[in-house]
Amino acid sequence: MTANNSDATPATSLDVEKSWSESIRLFTHPRAIAMLFLGFSAGIPILMIFSSLSVWMTEAGVKKSMVTYFSWAALGYSFKFVWAPLIDKLPIPFLTAWLGRRRAWILLSQLAVITAILWMANTDPSAGTASLTVMAYAAVMLGFSSATQDIVIDAYRIDSAGPDLQAFMSATYIAGYRIAMIVSGAGALLLATYFGSTAAEYSYEAWKMSYAVLAGVMLIGVATTLIIKEPDHYRRDDVPYEASDYLRLLLVFLLAVAAFIAAYRLGSDYSDKLKLAWTESMGNKTLARFLVETSRLWVGIGLAGLVAYGLVAVGVGNRSMISEAYVAPVKDFFSRYGMGLALLLLALVGLYRISDIVMGVIANVFYLDMGYTKDDVAYVSKTFGLLMTIAGGFLGGLLAVRYGVMRILMLGAVLSALTNLLFILLATGDANMPMLFAVIGADNISAGLASAAFIAFLSSLTNVSFTAMQYAIFSSLMTLFPKILGGYSGSIVESIDYPAFFAMTALLTLPVMVLIYLCRNRFNDEVKMA
Repeated sequence: MTANNSDATPATSLDVEKSWSESIRLFTHPRAIAMLFLGFSAGIPILMIFSSLSVWMTEAGVKKSMVTYFSWAALGYSFKFVWAPLIDKLPIPFLTAWLGRRRAWILLSQLAVITAILWMANTDPSAGTASLTVMAYAAVMLGFSSATQDIVIDAYRIDSAGPDLQAFMSATYIAGYRIAMIVSGAGALLLATYFGSTAAEYSYEAWKMSYAVLAGVMLIGVATTLIIKEPDHYRRDDVPYEASDYLRLLLVFLLAVAAFIAAYRLGSDYSDKLKLAWTESMGNKTLARFLVETSRLWVGIGLAGLVAYGLVAVGVGNRSMISEAYVAPVKDFFSRYGMGLALLLLALVGLYRISDIVMGVIANVFYLDMGYTKDDVAYVSKTFGLLMTIAGGFLGGLLAVRYGVMRILMLGAVLSALTNLLFILLATGDANMPMLFAVIGADNISAGLASAAFIAFLSSLTNVSFTAMQYAIFSSLMTLFPKILGGYSGSIVESIDYPAFFAMTALLTLPVMVLIYLCRNRFNDEVKMA
């Protein structure tokens, strides 16, 4: 069947000229430029939870086992669909009346990000266990605030322009995001070194200043939010809700979250015993820990769902409002595309990035194993590679508008397979810097190209009546299975070695290509030029 996306497309649309020069000029469209700066705002926090914070804590003398725990602070990125409906539903006192629904939430999330970064800046991880606990709370706040910012910026992008501009906006968003990663990754380390902290001589004041500067950099995003216009499209509620209904929705959400946290914490002692028992029975400690922690996670989610259901059943939450927030977006997606096509599209969403993510988990270890130094990796992979990703993003956006999103999705999948095979050349020879530049350059250009087309594709699947919820589901789904499989990439390499591993990651793109072919024949590709 062919989906009718009339309800899923914002009213605002642009007439796109067929010439290459006119297409290129669309990168300078005000909405595309706005996404460059909003992408920059979205990209600042992520590495401040992962790489920069890890280096800071390592210099502070924190044990490696404790450092890795802080990566859990970013779990909000994988579960942001849980609170995405609140962004579609809840007005923010004063701010919504002043800025509008989308900009109010963007501003609030940006202010929360700045607050969390400053909280981290004013916490010294070397001061003991209590200080580490405070740092953990600040990191969790940063992860939650950053994920919220991602939700609402994605919703703003989809609401503010028609499908013909989405590929360009995706490309500039990726460029801004990648530039921000350089600033918050390499920039944070350089600032800390400049202010006087090194591996040999730790200085808390240096890291404090570094994080304070990056909090100030977030003001670029705040200024952008205040300058841009609110999207013309507003969702019309069929049922007029009272202020008390919004508060009750928020109460149900908070109590469900509290139930999840309580279940997860109370199950700690039992899970430790279960890990020991399963390790003895399976003979595999890693697998036992994975199964126990996964089970523990789903028990917490299940309890949270039961609490929410019970609260709605007894009248704490407005049943109609909660159904519209959580159930209606899912029903809408399946009703628009039909069960068969909807499942194909969801499979494509969940698998499209699998080869890149699975290989990316082991990439840095591979470079070091092949004899490249940390400086080589930092310069070629983290700096040159990011620049190539930005170039690929612009190329992908341009080609997606010229030739259609589905065609460029297929091109991205093919290039992903080919560039993964190029890594076999690196794995079968000695360290070779020109070859490293060539392979990383090709890999990152293809990744940027595919990402720009993929974001435009996800945007075209979204109904503006449920923008935040539906896009949050898609963006969470696209990394869930690849990240799970990626966790085993080290074990796979140990079993079959690098050349076979890279061949395997290339083969992972074959089902993706089949899905693109099936969806292309049945999906109405609106994001294209005639």
